Amino acid sequence: MKTRIKWVEGVSFVGETESGHAVVIDGAPKYGGRNLGMRPMEMVLTGAAACTAFDVVLILKKGRQPVADCVVTAEAERAPEDPKVFTRIHLVYALAGRGLDAKQVERAVKLSKEKYCSATIMLASTAEISYEIVITEGDRVPAGD
Repeated sequence: MKTRIKWVEGVSFVGETESGHAVVIDGAPKYGGRNLGMRPMEMVLTGAAACTAFDVVLILKKGRQPVADCVVTAEAERAPEDPKVFTRIHLVYALAGRGLDAKQVERAVKLSKEKYCSATIMLASTAEISYEIVITEGDRVPAGD
C-alpha cells in the first residue's frame, strides 16, 4: 500500500492513494489551516470506523443477515501531551434490517474487533476501545445515530 502527501500551502495537503483517490487534509486554523479538509487524526479515526464498518457489513452479508443500513459513530479521547495518541475510543454500531439476529450482529462486531479490523486492532495498543450496538427494525438507521 502506498500513499503520497503533497503540501499545498500553509498546513494544507492533498493525499493521493495508489488506488487513484485523493483527499484534502488541513490543519486547524490555530496552526495556519483554512479548514479545507479533515485533520490528520480525524482521518485516522474516520478510517478506523470505516474499517470496522466494512468488516461488520461483510460478515453479516456472508452470514446471510438482512442488513440494510450501517452507521458507525466513533468518539475518541487523546492524550494531553505529545504524542497525543488516542487513549479511549467508543464505537456505536447502529444497524438496520428486517429481522437482523442480534447474536449475529454481536458476533460480527466481536470478530471485527478481535480478528479482522487492522485499524482498530492497531489503535488498541494505545487506546481502550469500547462499543455498543443499536439495532433498528427497518431499512434505515434513524437520523442522528
